[in-house]
This record gives sequence, structure tokens and C-alpha cells, in this order.
Amino acid sequence: MENFRKVRTSEEEMPLPFLDLSPDVVEMKVKEGSKIRNLMNFAMAQMELKGSRQIIFSGCGRAITKTITCVEIMKRKLGGLHQVTKVRYKTVLEVWENQDLLSDGPAQNLTVHKNVPSICILLSRDPLDPNQMGYQPPEPQHGLSEAGQDTSGSSTKGLKRPLLPSHEELLPKKLQVQVPDSLTASGTTAGQLD
Repeated sequence: MENFRKVRTSEEEMPLPFLDLSPDVVEMKVKEGSKIRNLMNFAMAQMELKGSRQIIFSGCGRAITKTITCVEIMKRKLGGLHQVTKVRYKTVLEVWENQDLLSDGPAQNLTVHKNVPSICILLSRDPLDPNQMGYQPPEPQHGLSEAGQDTSGSSTKGLKRPLLPSHEELLPKKLQVQVPDSLTASGTTAGQLD
């Protein structure tokens, strides 16, 4: 392959794997070189300013991680979103051209068909069918109760779990040892060590 250079890559176009999509659904095609900030600015504008009810993030190959990151950011910023995830394979066509200068004939091309994993994630403000494969309900809302008390279990904003106690709080002040009656000659059943 050292004499070949990639000249073209194209992806197979596939229909979206979701039924009953709203007419104003926004489709975000995430690529390997996409900037998350740009994707999120556009997606948030569509959902908040234009009032879209559904958005789809899709990506394949190396863009899958970035696709999932965008979805998680969107779920945390908006909250209350229903999610359906579909995983499938997509065919990518690569055309490689022979760069060997010793051959006097026409340039030889090599065509490679690759099956790469692909992910499509639907986020919806409206409830979706909870019985379909890949469904995730909205995360419970954390925040302040009616009395103004924090219901998230932590005073630090953004944390889901309460903070662990500090190292000093974990150490016992005095170690108490239980000694069975049969081992003590004086009849003392408990002792303290400092």
C-alpha cells in the first residue's frame, strides 16, 4: 500500500432508523473533524430558539465518541429529554490511486469497501415508546425543592453523588477492641487503645 494514496472517500446514504419523526426534526451529522462547540451552538439554537421538539445526532467510525458527547451535553443542558439509540453498520467506499511511476500504463485504482459502526441517537421533548429497543427515559430532575432545599444530595452544583468525607473524618478517634471473657483474667470485657 506504500505506492497508493487515498483520493476519495464516500459514505453510503441510509434512511434514519426511527419511525414517527416530527416534521421539524433536526439532523446533526457528526464528522471526525467536527468541533463540538459548533455542533452544540447550532443544536441548542434549534431546540431552544426555534422550538424544535426532536433532534437526531448521527456519526460513524471515529466520530461515534464525539456523537455521544454531544448527546450527553444536550441532555444535561436541556433536561427532560427522552432518548432512543440505534447502532448499525454503514458501508464506506474508499478509492486508492496507484502512485508507482514505473508503470507506463494508465493509473490503477483500488476500491475498498469498509463496514464501519454507526450510531443514531434521537432526543425528544415528547414522550417516546418505552418498549422500543434502545429507549432511555429522561434523567430525574435535580435541583431545589419547593422549600428551597437542595434535593440532589450535594451542595456542589453538577455532582450527582455526595462528596466523600475528608481523610481526617474517616480515621477513628479511638480504636475500640472487644475482648472475650475467656481471654481476660481480670474479667474486663472491653479495652480502649489510644
